[in-house]
Parts: sequence; structure tokens; C-alpha cells
Amino acid sequence: MSFGLELIIKIATVAAIAPAMALALTIIEIKGSAYMQRRPGPLHVGLRGFIFPIAEVIKFIQKEDIIPTQADKKVFKMAPAYIFISVFGLFVVIPASPTLIVRDLELGVFYFLAISSLSTIGVLTAGWSSANKYSMMGGLRAAGQLIAYELPLILAVIGVVIQAETMSLVGIVEAQKELGLPFIIAGQGVAFLIFMVAATAEMMRVPFDMPIGESELVSGFLTEYSGIRFLLFYISEYINLFVMCAIASTLFLGGYHIPFVPEEWVNFYGPLVLISKTFALASVLILIRWSFPRFREDQLQNIAWKILIPVSLVNILVTSVMKVVL
Repeated sequence: MSFGLELIIKIATVAAIAPAMALALTIIEIKGSAYMQRRPGPLHVGLRGFIFPIAEVIKFIQKEDIIPTQADKKVFKMAPAYIFISVFGLFVVIPASPTLIVRDLELGVFYFLAISSLSTIGVLTAGWSSANKYSMMGGLRAAGQLIAYELPLILAVIGVVIQAETMSLVGIVEAQKELGLPFIIAGQGVAFLIFMVAATAEMMRVPFDMPIGESELVSGFLTEYSGIRFLLFYISEYINLFVMCAIASTLFLGGYHIPFVPEEWVNFYGPLVLISKTFALASVLILIRWSFPRFREDQLQNIAWKILIPVSLVNILVTSVMKVVL
């Protein structure tokens, strides 16, 4: 198979999987939140509530795409694309099996950390270009939050890289398979908790949704967006939720590997195992979203700088010592 044809097939596969996963997570969140809050609409109306995400998409497509008069129009239009491209780019290094991967990069972890930081540009440009004070405040909050939580996210992953002795995500899964235990049990439980907290903040989901803060900033950097551009932000949130949980599953939960199953079948069961682990983590984050109030800005920064970063540095130190000793 030629490189061009292989690339087209992989891009088409990702383009089909990403919206499907976003749709599934949207349904889980809508149904789960409705059950927790006893809302009859999403539980009973419209095919037992399953039509809600499709109705949302149709609604936003029909809405007028309004651009504020004083906005920087070119930057305003491009901001959703930065975030959309960054979350799609992360699919490149997520392995569903040793061979079912867009590209097994030797620096896969480095690629993941670099691409995920692109969303900061999209959020900041969306807030700045809107010519709206609420949007600008939301963009600045988002930039400060993403920079603060990027550090513990990176430091949490370093412990995994030290233990696995590779930056390839396939190599990290294979290292857990050889060890016989996922890294969440075999020494990286603290790093897993730090990663999930930092990832939740990176996704700006409750209780880390200060950049949006409806009660304070209307909708933060999203205030002036409507129609298809708002829909891109909305879909990107759920694609990003799937991607972050998939990467957490790969780094800490063994990814596509499951014990006591013949390895020659991995191309068949690997994707199902990875998706199951991913949806389990995403369900926990959805439960947290609808259970906890929003942090204050000072609390949010204190958690990153005074708790997560020092603990992650200690985790790196302990992992390094144990790697040398053992």
C-alpha cells in the first residue's frame, strides 16, 4: 500500500471515529446528568433522550454565524480551528493495538504534550479577537490556567517515561505488559491522580471551568460565538475528553492490553479494551462535573503550584531512585 493511500485511510478513520466518540460521550453526559438531577426531558423525551445530541447539532448548524463588528475577523474565525486541529492531532499517537495506530512515534509522549498545548493559542485568540471584555477575561483566565496545569501534566508523564524507559506510547503499553501490572498499580498511582486532575483543568471542565464561568463571565471566551463556530468548540470539548482519557488509559491502565487473552487477537480486542477503559475514566469525570462546585481562581492556582507540582516532582524523584535501585 502506498504512503498516500495509507494516509488517506487513516485520516478517514480518525475523521469517522472522533465525532462518533464525541456523540457517545455527549449522550452519556446528558443521560447521566439528567439521572443525577432528576430531569425528565433528557431521560424520556425524544427516543428516551437519545435524540438530544443530534437536535443540538441541527440547532447550531441552523443558527446564524454572527461576527461582532469590532472583532478581529480573521483571528476570530480561525480560533475554533486551532482547538479542533489540536484535539484531532492527538489521535496520531493513540495505539489501539501495536499496529492499529496512525503513527508510532519514538517521541510520542513529547508529540502529545506539544500538540495538546496548541489549544492555549485557540482559547486566547478567541477571547482577544472577540472585542468583548467578558471574552477577554475568559481568554486570560484560560491562558493562566492552561499554563499552570500544563506543568503538572508534563511532570506526571515524566514518571511514566522513566519507568517505561521509552516515549513511544506503544512501548509504554508493552512495558506494562512485560511488568504484568498497569503503571497505576506498579508505582505511578500518584502520577495518575495528578494527570487526571491536570487533564480536567486542561479541558476546562467543572470544577476547573473558571474561563467559562457562566455566573461571572456569561460564557467567557465563547460569549460571542454562535452557529457552526460554537459547535466546533462544543464538539472539540468531547473529542478532547475522549482523547485525554484514552491517553491516560494508555499511560497508566495498560492501554489496549488485557491479561489472559491470546496476543494474536490483539487487533480485534485491543480497540474494544481501550475504548472501555477510556469510557470508564470519562464517566468518572462526568460524575465529578455534576457533583462539585467551581473552584475560585486563587484555589485553582494554589492546587497547581502548591500541591500538584511539588508532589509530581517528588514522584519523579522516587521513581528515579526506585528505577536505579531495582
